[in-house]
Amino acid sequence: MRPVVLRCLAILMTLCPGVALALPVNRPTPGYTRVAIETSLGRIIVAVDQKRAPRTAGNFLAYVDDERFDGVTFYRAARRKADTRLGLIQGGIDTDLRRALPPIPHEATTKTGIRHLDATVSMARPDRPNSAMGNFFITAGPTPNMDARGDYIGYAAFGHVVAGMDVVRRILALPTCCGSGAMRGQMIVKPIMIRRVHRLDGTPRPTGTVKPWLIGLNRPPAR
Repeated sequence: MRPVVLRCLAILMTLCPGVALALPVNRPTPGYTRVAIETSLGRIIVAVDQKRAPRTAGNFLAYVDDERFDGVTFYRAARRKADTRLGLIQGGIDTDLRRALPPIPHEATTKTGIRHLDATVSMARPDRPNSAMGNFFITAGPTPNMDARGDYIGYAAFGHVVAGMDVVRRILALPTCCGSGAMRGQMIVKPIMIRRVHRLDGTPRPTGTVKPWLIGLNRPPAR
């Protein structure tokens, strides 16, 4: 982008921190890293905001660079009763702690200014602060109830979809069942495979930690 355009974007982000910026799909933008999520239904490209949500973005990129998301699924589709075209899809390591990295400090939307608008990417977490690890969700339609307010810490948004919302909506429309508590009836009957997740910008920086989910996969058969 040209410097004058970047200055205008910076002013817009300051005056309207909740606005979703239309970033270019085919070239990098300073402060953002584009990541491609290759699914069995097609590609989703997200722009990870490393400037405003550095801890959360860094955590997501660590999972990407370690290939911890390769072979997991989108397993949840939460549709609104009033309009089933709206809601969110959730994916990641689910309960596979072999793929997990340590939990990260929470970056509230009141701190980052990244609101839960349409096509926002955010971290899923248990019902306690500083607990997000390797699960994330993508919104279809504004979801202001995910934003922090008062004593409610909300969820840590860290970017948004720049291409592939048609894939997100197709996943959202899939048949669901099962689940419990807040996820009751929201588990996708046939989860969608996430074949590969990789950077489109910059150089991968793997953590170098052990990958226990891969142990034994290439072991020769016993005789």
